Amino acid sequence: MADGIQRLLAVMADLRHPEHGCPWDRAQTMQSLVAHTLEEAYEVVDAVEGEMPEAIREELGDLLFQVVFYSHIAQELGWFDFDAVARGVADKLVRRHPHVFGDVHIESAEAQALAWEAHKQREREARSGRQKRRDERRDKEGEAGQLGALADVPLALPALTRAVKLQRRAARQGFDWREAAQVLDKVAEELAELRAELAGSDALRLEHELGDLLLAVSNLARHVGVDPETALRRANQRFEHRFQYMERRLAAQGREMAGCSPEELEALWEEAKCRMGG
Repeated sequence: MADGIQRLLAVMADLRHPEHGCPWDRAQTMQSLVAHTLEEAYEVVDAVEGEMPEAIREELGDLLFQVVFYSHIAQELGWFDFDAVARGVADKLVRRHPHVFGDVHIESAEAQALAWEAHKQREREARSGRQKRRDERRDKEGEAGQLGALADVPLALPALTRAVKLQRRAARQGFDWREAAQVLDKVAEELAELRAELAGSDALRLEHELGDLLLAVSNLARHVGVDPETALRRANQRFEHRFQYMERRLAAQGREMAGCSPEELEALWEEAKCRMGG
């Protein structure tokens, strides 16, 4: 395993070599890599959900290369190297698992989840304290760094995932509904507000109400234990498969969707649902 990592690091160094390296790789920055990193992460998800071992191996390699790429750029800047990244995450895992690497006893996965969150909260508070001290020293006219329970939830997360993380953080501070039925009522309330806005022509208000509805739905997902990103991805897959079924059925008749009535399309959609599962 170590040989594989060392070879990958050596390949990365050759790609970034200032004289004989690859022009594309030499031109990259941390900022330019972000879109590629997100794409590679989603390709890992697709491979895992497709239960394709070879694809999972390949996509994990592509994602690992992103980590190596960032680390090499950081090393060039004099910040840190790949070894520091690996040691840092190993140290963090040891700190967050005292029941494995220390003498703390935790009886269940649920208790471990609570202990994990408590430890992460202490780490966030420590980071916030350091940030506050830095701000006090250097920033007398600008806005201080972000502090509080919602600090450091990454902006780059998919919006549904970030919504759940924000609401989970808020819930730990006591800001939450007691049960899923109350959240469902909130969804109905937001839907009614969106319906009222449909009669108007204010695009910003419509966006506002639609955003509130999506936020409420993501909160409902959290309360019922469903990951909304996973639920939406699978709903997308169902839609895609059913739509393709409709295309195939019409193509077999020498027809296209554009020539069908809404009633015909609805009937085909229901047929697709029955044939391919609700």
